[in-house]
Amino acid sequence: MSTLWIGTSWKMTKTLAEGRAWAEGLRDQLGGQDNLDRAAPTGVQPFVIPSFTATTTVREVLGEDSPVLLGVQNAHWEDAGAWTGEVSVPQAKDAGAQIVEIGHSERREHFGETVETTRLKVAAALRHGLTPLLCIGESLAVKDAGGSSEFILEQAAGALGGLSAEELSRVVIAYEPIWAIGEKGRPATVEELIEPFAALGAQYTGTVAGILFGGSVNLDNAADLLRIDHVTGLFVGRTAWELGGYLELLRIAEAHAGS
Repeated sequence: MSTLWIGTSWKMTKTLAEGRAWAEGLRDQLGGQDNLDRAAPTGVQPFVIPSFTATTTVREVLGEDSPVLLGVQNAHWEDAGAWTGEVSVPQAKDAGAQIVEIGHSERREHFGETVETTRLKVAAALRHGLTPLLCIGESLAVKDAGGSSEFILEQAAGALGGLSAEELSRVVIAYEPIWAIGEKGRPATVEELIEPFAALGAQYTGTVAGILFGGSVNLDNAADLLRIDHVTGLFVGRTAWELGGYLELLRIAEAHAGS
């Protein structure tokens, strides 16, 4: 079985004190810094994507030896320049990031992210040795019209087309249908996810580092979601913002990996 990726993005939440407390709790459970006798759950790759302001704090708490990968929620495709308000991939890497989240639907809807800019950002992350976490997902209108699989494959191809096999092997894809994410989203059923993951699996299983699902993931549905063919992890929001929720998700994933 492939390694199961279990991660969370904090979006625009948590003060530095709150982020530090969360990271300290995770460090005490999984290792890093003075807790070298502990390790990540077997068969599971944990990752956390805090806000930019908390990046260095979380890295300092977890330590360089941590089994938890650290990410940022966005990064520009240029290495430097007059891009007010932006953060470059080299800057993110300098702050301790190992993953760059790219193309989240909120970035596409509110901040003008396009298929072209996702392609540029994926290339920038790979160029600097970071893992691109490419988010894809369709609207409810597209889903209701029966076009989910075609839509998400086009999004993925637009960002990943032209990559070498080695580059593609460093990419993680997160399928996050827009209708299932956020406070107003509704949990997707297993039946609704079989077809899109079959399409993604046919195209990318064995070629990318992981194919994750994100969208109203909670402690009640996590185990069922991990049983879907071609799902190799979960990208979680609110359920993982409390440390106890995230730790329970890791436990669920470890049990699945060992089954």
